Amino acid sequence: MNTVTNITVSGMILTIAATLFSSNGLAAPITSNTALAISKDETLLRQQVIVARASDDPAGLGREFTAVTSVTVAGYGLTPKLALFGVLPVTEKRLKTPAGYRSDRGLGDVRLFARYTAFQQDAAGSTFRIAPFAGLELPTGRHDAHDTLGLLPGPVQLGSGTVDPFAGLVMTYATTDWQIDTSFSYQDNRKADGIEHGDVFKADASFQLRLWPEELSADTDSFLFGVLEANLVHEQKNEINGIRDANSGGTTLFIAPGLQYAAKNMIAEASVQIPVMQDLGGTRLQKDFIARASLRFNF
Repeated sequence: MNTVTNITVSGMILTIAATLFSSNGLAAPITSNTALAISKDETLLRQQVIVARASDDPAGLGREFTAVTSVTVAGYGLTPKLALFGVLPVTEKRLKTPAGYRSDRGLGDVRLFARYTAFQQDAAGSTFRIAPFAGLELPTGRHDAHDTLGLLPGPVQLGSGTVDPFAGLVMTYATTDWQIDTSFSYQDNRKADGIEHGDVFKADASFQLRLWPEELSADTDSFLFGVLEANLVHEQKNEINGIRDANSGGTTLFIAPGLQYAAKNMIAEASVQIPVMQDLGGTRLQKDFIARASLRFNF
């Protein structure tokens, strides 16, 4: 291959890579975060619907829990490396108990955080980035709601009643064919009305493989990715008036297959988190699944 041809091919690869590695038309984790930056003065909007169900009752009481949540995420690129995010959940929770159904609906706890690209190494057709993030979960959801039977159980409450700080680290390695994201986070939950929810540690990994088109060209502007993710969630036990609640805390490992269609300025995606390991405290309900679908827009 002569020098002119080499330059042409390299230029095409760099053009495609620039399209992929910008926030437009790029694969991304469905259940967790990515280290790929939002461009300066660019806005990201994501609308997600999450359905969670738990019906395996170790206590043998026939309890069932369902939560349907609409999550609105807004992100803004303040600088080429610093992005600011807000997450607003609106939830309906419903718990079937021997005494009847207990339910509530409304705004949950809002999360605000910042993510900074601390390390970036780009090459022809690939990029590697590391980004720490930190923020607060704010007590915007009700945490002391009642129904005709009295105070609603903790899982049905929409909020925690506390300002809870969290922080973590996300790493991304992306090529024009596939992408890997890993992230770790820790949330320090505080006390309200004598109840302190256990701190939460999360570890996530996501692999996205381009399924279509098989070959890239200079005019390629849409992609279909297969996604496989793993999510580990460890919750410490709650404390009520200084006494540990035996029916709280535990560890869950999810595997989440999904599909993602990415086009210029838009991503459509869906996945199902399936629990493959649950070691939960006491009589906590065992999770059945968490299904989610979302749309993302950049402008």
